[in-house]
Amino acid sequence: MASYSILLTKSAAKELERVPTKDRQRIAAKIGSLADNPRPMGVEKLSGDDKYRIRQGNYRILYEIIDTDLIVTVVRIGDRREVYRR
Repeated sequence: MASYSILLTKSAAKELERVPTKDRQRIAAKIGSLADNPRPMGVEKLSGDDKYRIRQGNYRILYEIIDTDLIVTVVRIGDRREVYRR
């Protein structure tokens, strides 16, 4: 199985910078693991959207998968209470 490329939107990169250091390292590791398996155990597809979410503690990582180009784009990173709000 080929490895996927990981892209972060500008807003997702800013959101990641705002996360405390210890949580940021765990989130970065979780995002890095998406390159090998973009649909790991515990992933959920969001209803009404072509986005997926994974959990890391109290944080959620929302991302899109483009299988044809082998790209995973991280769209949002945030606290579980805030991340789903538009």
